[in-house]
Amino acid sequence: MSASPPQKLSLWNLTALVVGSMLGAWVFSMPQGFARVTGLFGAILGWMLVGGGMLMLALVFQTLAQRKPQLDAGVYSYAQAGFGDYMGFSSALGYWAGSCMGNVAYFVLMKATLAAIIPAFGDGNSVSAVLVSSIMLWTIHFIILRGVKKAAVINTVATGAKIIPIFLFIVFVAFGFKADMFAANFWGEETFSWKGIFDQLRGTVLAMVFVFLGIEGASVYSRYAKRRQDVGIATILGFVGVLCMLILVTILSFGVMPQSEMAALRDPSMAGVLQAVVGPWGAVFVSVGLLISVLGAYLSWSLLTAEVLFSAAHTKVMPAFLGRENKNKVPAAALWLTNILVQFFLLLTLLTEKPFTLAKELTTSMTLIPYLLVAGYGLQLAWIGESYSGNERARRRDLVISGVAVAFAIVLVGAGGLRYLVLSAAVYGPGTILFVIARREQGKRIFTPGEWLIFLMSAMSAILAVYGMVSGFFTI
Repeated sequence: MSASPPQKLSLWNLTALVVGSMLGAWVFSMPQGFARVTGLFGAILGWMLVGGGMLMLALVFQTLAQRKPQLDAGVYSYAQAGFGDYMGFSSALGYWAGSCMGNVAYFVLMKATLAAIIPAFGDGNSVSAVLVSSIMLWTIHFIILRGVKKAAVINTVATGAKIIPIFLFIVFVAFGFKADMFAANFWGEETFSWKGIFDQLRGTVLAMVFVFLGIEGASVYSRYAKRRQDVGIATILGFVGVLCMLILVTILSFGVMPQSEMAALRDPSMAGVLQAVVGPWGAVFVSVGLLISVLGAYLSWSLLTAEVLFSAAHTKVMPAFLGRENKNKVPAAALWLTNILVQFFLLLTLLTEKPFTLAKELTTSMTLIPYLLVAGYGLQLAWIGESYSGNERARRRDLVISGVAVAFAIVLVGAGGLRYLVLSAAVYGPGTILFVIARREQGKRIFTPGEWLIFLMSAMSAILAVYGMVSGFFTI
C-alpha cells in the first residue's frame, strides 16, 4: 500500500489551531479571577502590559517563520538553532511536559464544573472524576490516531462552537452594562495608591499569561501548512482575535456587578455574571460553553504536544522511536508517550489539594522557558544581522521587538517564583535520559562543556525539588 500524501492545513485551519489552543478554560473564570485581585484600572494596565509583551512574542514567531522557513518544528527548533542541541532538547521537553500538565488542568476544570450536576466529581480530582477523565483521555487518543487532518477539522469545528457562547456573552453583558457600576469598580480600592495598583498587577500577570499559552500553535504545525507564510499570519490573527475577546469579557464584567460580589462568584464565574444580566438560563449557557471550550482546547493541545516530540525525534534531538508514524501519518509513538504522562499526572491529582491551580501555574512556568529561548533566538538573529542582508531598517525593528520579548519573558519567569522553577527541574533533570539515548543512537558526545554545566544545575535543582516535596517544603 502506498503512503498517503502529506496532509496540508489552510490558513483557517492554522488560525483555528492557534485560537483553539489559546481559548480554553480560563476565559470562563476570568471575571472572578480578576475581581479577586484587582479593580478595573489594574485590569486595564495588566492587559496593556501582558497583551503588549505577548504581541512582541507573537511578532517574533512571525519573523522567525519568514526568516527561517527551514526550521519547521516550531518552538524547540529555534532554541536548538540558537543555543545548541541540549537547549533545544530542554525546550522540547519543557514545552511537552508543560503541555501535558495543561491538559490535566482542562480535565480538572471540566469535572469541577460538572460537579454542580454530579457532586461526586468534587474539585475535579476525586476518584470518579479521574476515572471519567481517563476514559475521555483515551477516547480522544484513538480519535487522533485516525488522522491529524481529521483531528484538525474537529478542532476547527470545536473552535467555532466555543467562540459562539463567548461572543453572545459579550453582546448580552454589553446590553446590561451600567456606567455607574463601571465607575465604582474603577480603582478597586476606596483610595487610589500606586502600591495598591502594583499589588493588583502582580496578582494578575501570571493568570493573564496562562490564557496566551498556545500562541505558538501554528508554528508547531508549520510542516503541515499549505503555504509557509500562513504560519506567521495565523499566529497574529489568532492572537489579536483572542486578545480582543479576553479584554471585552474582563472589562465589560466590571460594569455588571460590584467587584466584591464578582470576586465571590464560583467558577465558571462568567456564568454568574451572565446570570445577573439575563437570569438563570445564562449560567447554564456559559457552563455548556465551557465544556465545549475545554474539549476543543484539549484536542488542540494533544495535537501540539505529540507533534513536539515527533518533530524533535525527526531532527534527532529525541530518541528515534518517537519519530514513528502510523498508516494515517500520525506521530503515534509520541502520542502514546504523551497520553501516558497525562494519565500519570491525572493520577497525581488524587494527592493534591488544589489540582487546577497547581497544573495551571506549573504549565505556565514550564512553557515560559521555551518562550524565552524563542525570543532569545530572534534577538540573536537581529543582533548579528543574519538573514537581514541589505535591510537594516527591518533589523533594527526586529532588534527592538525581540529585545522587548526577551525582557518580558525574563520578568514573567521571575514573577512565577522559585517554587515552580524548582518543581520544573523535577522534569528537566530525569527527562535528560531521553537526550542521552538520542545521542548514543547517533554515536555523538553527550554534552559539550557548557551543556555539562547546564545539566549539573538542572540535576541539582531536581534533587532539591524531590527533597522539598518529601520534606514538605514544597507541596503539590
